[in-house]
Amino acid sequence: MTGTIVNAAAIVAGTALGLLFKKGISESAKNTVMSGIGLAVALIGFKMALKTENELIVILSLVTGGVIGEILNIEGWLARLGCSLEARVGGENGEVSRAFVATSLIYCVGAMAIMGALEDGLTGNPSTLYAKSLLDGVSAVVFTSTMGFGVVFSAIPVFLYQGSITLMAGGLKALLTPAMINEMTATGGLLIVGIASNVLGIKAIKVGNLLPAIGMAVLLTWLWSKLNIGI
Repeated sequence: MTGTIVNAAAIVAGTALGLLFKKGISESAKNTVMSGIGLAVALIGFKMALKTENELIVILSLVTGGVIGEILNIEGWLARLGCSLEARVGGENGEVSRAFVATSLIYCVGAMAIMGALEDGLTGNPSTLYAKSLLDGVSAVVFTSTMGFGVVFSAIPVFLYQGSITLMAGGLKALLTPAMINEMTATGGLLIVGIASNVLGIKAIKVGNLLPAIGMAVLLTWLWSKLNIGI
């Protein structure tokens, strides 16, 4: 749970800094810092991706997971959910609720939140969540400077959401083989590279629609072992 605790604390700290500096942060500075963090996120993703022992499983996971995600239209569903929540909660209760809903969705939805929490629970390595903490903390400064102190309350769902995934992952650890964990980590790492691409503005990638690839990596690794194919 260390990574999740640090993540929640980073959002609180970012909100405090955002209130302190408010409009004193230039757009140029914001963009430069976010670009630097985007590069760091890419580094984390590539390091995770290199843990694969079978590139074919990763490729098949991304292809099949992407097809499933497109059929389910995960990104579209999340976008509609966000609009609905903002209209119902934000519209009625003002800026605090709007900031809370918007940032909660941004911080909780995505491959980095899921993969980071899974990695923390399965391997005890919180490095991905530490990188996410930097990204969330800096963005909290930016969001607070434009939306107000309601951003701070998003630390609560982040703590509950990621913490629950970490605890569940710990319980599933006995059921997952080292090969499954490696391929799931590698696949998730490439999704994190996709997030870095979005942050850096290189190419817009529907990372949400690729999330099923993480589960497919586990399933395909299991099938691979049943077919007695070495990996």
